[in-house]
Amino acid sequence: MKKHYRIYLLFAIVAMTALLAACSGGTGGGRSRNRLQSSDLEYVKAKGSLVVGITDFVPMDYQEGDSWVGFDADLAEAFARELGVSLKFKEIDWDKKTELLRKGSIDCIWNGMTETEELKQTISCSDPYLSNAQVVVLRKSEGQQYQTLEACQHLLFAVETGSTGEALLKEKKFRYTAYPTQLEALQSVRDRKTDAAVIDVIMADCYTGEGQEFEELGFAIALNDEVLCVGFRKESDLTEKANEFLAASYQDGTIASLAEKYGIESAVLEQDQ
Repeated sequence: MKKHYRIYLLFAIVAMTALLAACSGGTGGGRSRNRLQSSDLEYVKAKGSLVVGITDFVPMDYQEGDSWVGFDADLAEAFARELGVSLKFKEIDWDKKTELLRKGSIDCIWNGMTETEELKQTISCSDPYLSNAQVVVLRKSEGQQYQTLEACQHLLFAVETGSTGEALLKEKKFRYTAYPTQLEALQSVRDRKTDAAVIDVIMADCYTGEGQEFEELGFAIALNDEVLCVGFRKESDLTEKANEFLAASYQDGTIASLAEKYGIESAVLEQDQ
Protein backbone atom coordinates (compact mmCIF):
# COMPACT_ATOMS: atom_id res chain seq x y z
CA MET A 1 0.00 0.00 0.00
CA LYS A 2 2.81 2.38 0.85
CA LYS A 3 4.47 1.52 -2.47
CA HIS A 4 1.32 2.44 -4.42
CA TYR A 5 1.01 5.66 -2.44
CA ARG A 6 4.53 6.67 -3.41
CA ILE A 7 3.78 6.02 -7.11
CA TYR A 8 0.60 8.14 -6.97
CA LEU A 9 2.51 10.89 -5.21
CA LEU A 10 5.26 10.82 -7.85
CA PHE A 11 2.68 11.11 -10.67
CA ALA A 12 1.06 14.02 -8.86
CA ILE A 13 4.37 15.86 -8.51
CA VAL A 14 5.24 15.34 -12.19
CA ALA A 15 1.80 16.53 -13.28
CA MET A 16 1.98 19.60 -11.07
CA THR A 17 5.48 20.45 -12.34
CA ALA A 18 4.28 20.23 -15.96
CA LEU A 19 1.26 22.41 -15.18
CA LEU A 20 3.39 25.09 -13.52
CA ALA A 21 5.84 25.07 -16.43
CA ALA A 22 2.99 25.51 -18.91
CA CYS A 23 1.51 28.38 -16.91
CA SER A 24 4.83 30.17 -16.44
CA GLY A 25 5.72 29.98 -20.13
CA GLY A 26 9.41 29.48 -19.37
CA THR A 27 11.05 32.87 -20.05
CA GLY A 28 7.74 34.62 -20.59
CA GLY A 29 7.63 34.01 -24.35
CA GLY A 30 4.45 31.95 -24.04
CA ARG A 31 2.61 34.75 -22.27
CA SER A 32 3.79 37.21 -24.91
CA ARG A 33 2.60 35.03 -27.77
CA ASN A 34 -0.82 34.48 -26.21
CA ARG A 35 -1.23 38.21 -25.63
CA LEU A 36 -0.32 39.12 -29.19
CA GLN A 37 -2.65 36.48 -30.59
CA SER A 38 -5.64 37.94 -28.75
CA SER A 39 -7.51 41.14 -29.60
CA ASP A 40 -5.14 44.12 -29.65
CA LEU A 41 -8.05 46.39 -28.78
CA GLU A 42 -8.89 44.32 -25.69
CA TYR A 43 -5.22 44.15 -24.73
CA VAL A 44 -4.71 47.93 -24.97
CA LYS A 45 -7.87 48.64 -23.00
CA ALA A 46 -6.95 46.07 -20.35
CA LYS A 47 -3.53 47.60 -19.71
CA GLY A 48 -4.94 51.11 -19.99
CA SER A 49 -2.39 52.54 -22.39
CA LEU A 50 -1.49 52.79 -26.07
CA VAL A 51 2.28 52.68 -26.71
CA VAL A 52 3.14 54.58 -29.88
CA GLY A 53 6.47 54.17 -31.65
CA ILE A 54 7.89 57.45 -32.98
CA THR A 55 11.05 59.27 -34.04
CA ASP A 56 11.92 62.96 -33.75
CA PHE A 57 10.23 64.16 -36.93
CA VAL A 58 9.13 67.79 -37.17
CA PRO A 59 6.25 68.60 -37.64
CA MET A 60 4.80 65.12 -37.00
CA ASP A 61 6.33 64.09 -33.64
CA TYR A 62 8.80 66.25 -31.74
CA GLN A 63 9.52 67.38 -28.19
CA GLU A 64 8.63 70.65 -26.52
CA GLY A 65 10.07 70.47 -23.03
CA ASP A 66 9.10 67.08 -21.65
CA SER A 67 6.12 66.62 -23.97
CA TRP A 68 5.80 65.17 -27.46
CA VAL A 69 3.77 67.36 -29.81
CA GLY A 70 3.12 67.53 -33.55
CA PHE A 71 0.46 66.64 -36.08
CA ASP A 72 0.77 62.90 -35.50
CA ALA A 73 1.37 63.24 -31.75
CA ASP A 74 -1.81 65.28 -31.31
CA LEU A 75 -3.80 62.93 -33.54
CA ALA A 76 -2.55 59.88 -31.63
CA GLU A 77 -3.51 61.58 -28.37
CA ALA A 78 -7.06 62.07 -29.64
CA PHE A 79 -7.22 58.41 -30.73
CA ALA A 80 -6.09 57.22 -27.30
CA ARG A 81 -8.76 59.38 -25.65
CA GLU A 82 -11.39 57.78 -27.87
CA LEU A 83 -10.17 54.34 -26.79
CA GLY A 84 -10.33 55.49 -23.16
CA VAL A 85 -6.65 54.83 -22.46
CA SER A 86 -3.53 56.88 -21.76
CA LEU A 87 -0.90 57.51 -24.42
CA LYS A 88 2.76 56.60 -24.10
CA PHE A 89 5.31 57.64 -26.71
CA LYS A 90 8.37 55.48 -27.26
CA GLU A 91 11.24 56.78 -29.38
CA ILE A 92 12.42 53.92 -31.58
CA ASP A 93 15.09 52.91 -34.04
CA TRP A 94 13.15 53.35 -37.30
CA ASP A 95 14.95 50.45 -38.93
CA LYS A 96 13.56 48.12 -36.24
CA LYS A 97 9.96 49.38 -36.24
CA THR A 98 8.42 46.19 -37.63
CA GLU A 99 10.29 43.97 -35.18
CA LEU A 100 9.31 46.15 -32.19
CA LEU A 101 5.68 46.06 -33.29
CA ARG A 102 5.69 42.30 -33.78
CA LYS A 103 7.27 41.67 -30.36
CA GLY A 104 4.78 43.92 -28.60
CA SER A 105 7.26 46.58 -27.47
CA ILE A 106 4.93 49.11 -29.11
CA ASP A 107 1.25 48.94 -30.08
CA CYS A 108 1.41 51.08 -33.20
CA ILE A 109 3.63 53.33 -35.33
CA TRP A 110 2.29 56.85 -35.78
CA ASN A 111 5.12 58.84 -37.27
CA GLY A 112 4.55 59.95 -40.85
CA MET A 113 5.06 56.40 -42.08
CA THR A 114 4.98 55.86 -45.84
CA GLU A 115 2.56 53.21 -47.08
CA THR A 116 4.31 50.75 -49.39
CA GLU A 117 3.46 47.31 -50.72
CA GLU A 118 6.51 45.92 -48.95
CA LEU A 119 5.41 47.43 -45.64
CA LYS A 120 1.94 45.93 -45.97
CA GLN A 121 3.48 42.45 -46.03
CA THR A 122 4.52 42.79 -42.37
CA ILE A 123 2.32 45.55 -40.91
CA SER A 124 -1.41 46.25 -40.89
CA CYS A 125 -1.71 49.73 -42.40
CA SER A 126 -4.50 52.19 -41.70
CA ASP A 127 -6.20 54.12 -44.48
CA PRO A 128 -3.87 56.89 -45.73
CA TYR A 129 -4.44 60.30 -44.16
CA LEU A 130 -1.74 62.62 -45.62
CA SER A 131 0.17 62.99 -48.88
CA ASN A 132 3.96 63.19 -48.91
CA ALA A 133 7.02 62.83 -51.14
CA GLN A 134 10.71 62.09 -50.81
CA VAL A 135 12.76 65.11 -51.92
CA VAL A 136 16.42 65.89 -52.55
CA VAL A 137 17.76 68.57 -50.18
CA LEU A 138 20.87 70.46 -51.30
CA ARG A 139 22.85 73.51 -50.30
CA LYS A 140 21.21 76.49 -52.03
CA SER A 141 24.57 77.65 -53.34
CA GLU A 142 24.78 74.44 -55.39
CA GLY A 143 21.13 74.19 -56.41
CA GLN A 144 21.65 75.51 -59.93
CA GLN A 145 24.06 72.68 -60.69
CA TYR A 146 21.56 69.99 -59.78
CA GLN A 147 18.23 70.66 -61.45
CA THR A 148 17.55 67.03 -62.37
CA LEU A 149 17.98 63.68 -60.67
CA GLU A 150 20.37 62.61 -63.40
CA ALA A 151 22.68 65.49 -62.52
CA CYS A 152 22.79 64.21 -58.90
CA GLN A 153 23.98 60.71 -59.75
CA HIS A 154 27.56 61.23 -58.56
CA LEU A 155 26.59 62.87 -55.23
CA LEU A 156 26.94 61.26 -51.82
CA PHE A 157 23.52 61.30 -50.18
CA ALA A 158 22.45 61.23 -46.54
CA VAL A 159 19.27 59.38 -45.60
CA GLU A 160 17.48 57.90 -42.59
CA THR A 161 18.14 54.21 -41.98
CA GLY A 162 15.18 52.03 -42.93
CA SER A 163 13.29 54.89 -44.61
CA THR A 164 11.52 55.04 -47.95
CA GLY A 165 14.25 57.45 -49.02
CA GLU A 166 16.89 54.80 -48.40
CA ALA A 167 14.91 52.27 -50.43
CA LEU A 168 14.67 54.72 -53.35
CA LEU A 169 18.38 55.51 -53.29
CA LYS A 170 19.21 51.81 -53.13
CA GLU A 171 16.89 51.14 -56.06
CA LYS A 172 18.58 53.86 -58.14
CA LYS A 173 22.03 52.62 -57.06
CA PHE A 174 23.01 56.05 -55.72
CA ARG A 175 25.76 56.31 -53.10
CA TYR A 176 24.56 57.18 -49.62
CA THR A 177 25.36 57.21 -45.93
CA ALA A 178 22.53 56.13 -43.61
CA TYR A 179 21.86 58.04 -40.37
CA PRO A 180 19.56 57.17 -37.44
CA THR A 181 17.23 60.14 -38.12
CA GLN A 182 16.26 62.51 -40.91
CA LEU A 183 17.49 65.42 -38.78
CA GLU A 184 20.99 63.92 -38.66
CA ALA A 185 20.85 63.46 -42.43
CA LEU A 186 20.15 67.19 -42.82
CA GLN A 187 22.93 68.07 -40.40
CA SER A 188 25.40 66.02 -42.43
CA VAL A 189 24.63 68.11 -45.53
CA ARG A 190 24.98 71.37 -43.61
CA ASP A 191 28.30 70.15 -42.17
CA ARG A 192 29.46 69.07 -45.65
CA LYS A 193 29.86 65.43 -44.65
CA THR A 194 27.53 64.56 -47.52
CA ASP A 195 26.39 66.38 -50.66
CA ALA A 196 22.62 66.03 -50.39
CA ALA A 197 19.89 64.39 -48.32
CA VAL A 198 16.67 62.60 -49.16
CA ILE A 199 13.92 63.29 -46.60
CA ASP A 200 10.15 63.74 -46.38
CA VAL A 201 8.88 66.90 -48.06
CA ILE A 202 6.75 67.59 -44.96
CA MET A 203 9.94 67.83 -42.90
CA ALA A 204 11.88 69.68 -45.60
CA ASP A 205 9.18 72.37 -45.68
CA CYS A 206 9.60 72.97 -41.95
CA TYR A 207 13.39 72.91 -41.73
CA THR A 208 14.68 74.56 -44.91
CA GLY A 209 14.25 78.01 -46.39
CA GLU A 210 14.51 81.55 -45.13
CA GLY A 211 14.30 81.89 -41.35
CA GLN A 212 14.40 78.13 -40.73
CA GLU A 213 17.05 76.10 -38.89
CA PHE A 214 18.61 74.95 -42.16
CA GLU A 215 17.96 78.09 -44.19
CA GLU A 216 21.10 77.50 -46.27
CA LEU A 217 19.45 74.34 -47.66
CA GLY A 218 16.63 73.97 -50.15
CA PHE A 219 14.85 71.38 -52.28
CA ALA A 220 13.30 71.13 -55.73
CA ILE A 221 13.59 67.53 -56.92
CA ALA A 222 10.98 64.97 -55.83
CA LEU A 223 11.72 61.25 -56.11
CA ASN A 224 8.15 60.04 -55.73
CA ASP A 225 4.61 60.69 -54.56
CA GLU A 226 3.36 58.78 -51.53
CA VAL A 227 0.79 58.65 -48.77
CA LEU A 228 1.19 58.25 -45.01
CA CYS A 229 -0.49 55.71 -42.76
CA VAL A 230 -0.55 54.40 -39.19
CA GLY A 231 0.92 50.93 -38.63
CA PHE A 232 -0.40 48.15 -36.38
CA ARG A 233 0.41 44.48 -35.91
CA LYS A 234 -0.64 42.22 -38.76
CA GLU A 235 -4.41 41.51 -38.62
CA SER A 236 -4.81 43.80 -35.59
CA ASP A 237 -8.37 44.89 -34.80
CA LEU A 238 -6.95 48.31 -33.85
CA THR A 239 -6.57 49.07 -37.57
CA GLU A 240 -10.33 49.17 -38.08
CA LYS A 241 -10.74 51.41 -35.02
CA ALA A 242 -8.07 53.75 -36.39
CA ASN A 243 -9.81 53.90 -39.78
CA GLU A 244 -13.09 54.83 -38.09
CA PHE A 245 -11.27 57.48 -36.06
CA LEU A 246 -9.49 58.97 -39.09
CA ALA A 247 -12.74 59.13 -41.09
CA ALA A 248 -14.46 60.90 -38.19
CA SER A 249 -11.48 63.27 -37.81
CA TYR A 250 -11.89 64.35 -41.42
CA GLN A 251 -15.60 64.90 -40.94
CA ASP A 252 -15.40 66.90 -37.72
CA GLY A 253 -12.50 69.09 -38.91
CA THR A 254 -9.86 67.71 -36.52
CA ILE A 255 -7.41 66.86 -39.29
CA ALA A 256 -7.89 70.21 -41.04
CA SER A 257 -7.42 72.06 -37.76
CA LEU A 258 -4.22 70.19 -36.86
CA ALA A 259 -2.85 70.62 -40.39
CA GLU A 260 -3.34 74.37 -40.11
CA LYS A 261 -1.76 74.39 -36.64
CA TYR A 262 1.40 72.67 -37.91
CA GLY A 263 1.53 74.28 -41.34
CA ILE A 264 0.91 71.22 -43.49
CA GLU A 265 -2.47 72.07 -45.05
CA SER A 266 -1.24 71.10 -48.52
CA ALA A 267 -0.59 67.53 -47.34
CA VAL A 268 -4.20 66.78 -46.34
CA LEU A 269 -5.78 64.23 -48.65
CA GLU A 270 -9.19 64.74 -50.22
CA GLN A 271 -11.80 62.83 -48.22
CA ASP A 272 -12.82 60.60 -51.11
CA GLN A 273 -9.27 59.18 -51.17
